[in-house]
Amino acid sequence: MYPVITISREFGSGGHSIGEAVAKQLNIPFYDGEIVNRVAIESGYAKELIETQGEYTSSTAMWFDISAAGTMYFQSPQDEIFIAQKKVILECAKKGPCVIVGRCADYILRKEGIRCMNVMIHADMEHRKKRVLERYENIENVSIEKRLAKKDKQRKTYYKYYTDKNWGDFREYDVILDSGSLGEAMCVKTICQLAENFPE
Repeated sequence: MYPVITISREFGSGGHSIGEAVAKQLNIPFYDGEIVNRVAIESGYAKELIETQGEYTSSTAMWFDISAAGTMYFQSPQDEIFIAQKKVILECAKKGPCVIVGRCADYILRKEGIRCMNVMIHADMEHRKKRVLERYENIENVSIEKRLAKKDKQRKTYYKYYTDKNWGDFREYDVILDSGSLGEAMCVKTICQLAENFPE
């Protein structure tokens, strides 16, 4: 049986597309936008807020440690969204093999002892810039590098806050792939082959 596959990715590296293609090839569920929909129902927050607060943050947005949440009378919206996301991610993973993109899924599942293969997708700046320009409209070329750097920094801060681990640290992943040099198709093929032979 395939493991649950988590996809962490640099912004603009194609991690979403790669994860979606892997799920399609292995014929297993794919969770990214679906998590947003389910968290919206679970938490009561608007999808737009979940999309902006579910993976990204800045250090100034951190109100208190999540470990103390149960003893506090107040939780920030971001903390409530994280708790709801964690619940949804665990529900999805416990149903069986699937692909889950982002949202600290690698840490959440590993901590719960769920069999998973944690993948990190990255790429050089030029490939990421090209992909963002092709995918998103109304983005000026001169601002892309700053946008990419900001997104990555927010993901690092978010991941560090909720896991006390370093996002992008090779020790946190089973597989790290460069989509810029390998190409998305090769990344998909590699992940599928590894999943088919992943240790029980």
